[in-house]
Amino acid sequence: MGEGVDPTQMCQSLVDKVARSEQLIAIAEPDLLVLFEDWLEELETEVLTLLKQNAAMDENAIARTLGVSRRGALFLMSKLHRQGKV
Repeated sequence: MGEGVDPTQMCQSLVDKVARSEQLIAIAEPDLLVLFEDWLEELETEVLTLLKQNAAMDENAIARTLGVSRRGALFLMSKLHRQGKV
């Protein structure tokens, strides 16, 4: 990716759009969506594992550990919280 591009932010934007738009789901390549969802689930599992090891971890520590942006880590933690997983 080019310099200055935050892939986590791009993915967050995609997740938001997919969640809000049946139209986007209808035109999106199903195989691409499956791969993205699988990747997102892997990240969520890693966040849950990290929080089980140390419940006091904040988004900065999670971001450093996973190699994602702080905003990406915050997105993952918020998503897990909304789902009642943390």
